[in-house]
Amino acid sequence: MASENQPTLYERLGGVYSIATVVDDLIDRVMGDARLNANPLVDEAHHRVAPAGFKYYVTEMVCGAAGGPQKYTGRSMRDSHQDLRITAGEWEAFLDDSSRHSTSSRCLRRNR
Repeated sequence: MASENQPTLYERLGGVYSIATVVDDLIDRVMGDARLNANPLVDEAHHRVAPAGFKYYVTEMVCGAAGGPQKYTGRSMRDSHQDLRITAGEWEAFLDDSSRHSTSSRCLRRNR
């Protein structure tokens, strides 16, 4: 919770619209990453749902985690990922995508 003098991370990131913009770019990057989609289970999961729906849930989750009023209503991370057999290399590829995105995003650079 933020005090009067210290805004929440959610507020510092610019609220839901700014976060949604960041998530939109990140999910496009992740869903199109050949390193991740080389795993047929991940590739199938990426194409099982519409990107807009996936982006909605990720935005909801990030906003809530950053102190915003949103409550994540999707499946747990464990339930969503346990059957994908994600390797250490695939996890590193995801982190690489996230890092590349965060260094190019002005609001995330300010709030690292």
